[in-house]
Amino acid sequence: MILPLCVRVGGVAHTRTAFFHLGRPSLLRGIVLAVAAFATSLRLGGFPDINALHSSHWQVFAAMVAFWGMVETARCLGRRWTLYYAGVLLLLYTDLMILAMAVVLFLFP
Repeated sequence: MILPLCVRVGGVAHTRTAFFHLGRPSLLRGIVLAVAAFATSLRLGGFPDINALHSSHWQVFAAMVAFWGMVETARCLGRRWTLYYAGVLLLLYTDLMILAMAVVLFLFP
């Protein structure tokens, strides 16, 4: 089922966001997933206290969420080179760094 991009309610057009529609690409969803994975990974590694740094087996889930965010961001790439395409490519590199950090925190405390 394809949902329209906007809905009229009482003469006012309300746009539908793709954030909650998993079938549609959403750049916001990719960013939120990546930032949540970053914060969770740091917290699981014991980040605020430098003496309490440790490896956690739960880091695997943070890495999977980071990978999911990377896939969601990659779905937003267009076919032509534009500034939007360049911005999404920069976000993909950021997601790759978050994924690498989660894996490093999992393997080496």
